[in-house]
Amino acid sequence: MASRKPLGLVANAIKRKDSFIQFFAMTGILLLSVRSLGQKYRIHDLIEDTSALKEEQKALADRMNYIKGALLQEASLEPTGLFASRLRLLFVEKD
Repeated sequence: MASRKPLGLVANAIKRKDSFIQFFAMTGILLLSVRSLGQKYRIHDLIEDTSALKEEQKALADRMNYIKGALLQEASLEPTGLFASRLRLLFVEKD
């Protein structure tokens, strides 16, 4: 009775070629799916960050407009009006 020597990895792969090809294809699909899922969550996080930044930009613009108004109001109390006119020149918005 001859002892059966187990096949090596390469010999086993050649013998079951179709199974190995299917295994590598499925592994590739799984890795692409995991990568796609990671990108989906990254896009979701970036959308949330964009929304938060837009809100912060609006709050900063409102605050800046409030400060400009307060400065102009305080400058208008100055008797000569020179300071108020200078501030108006500085605050001119360019289109």
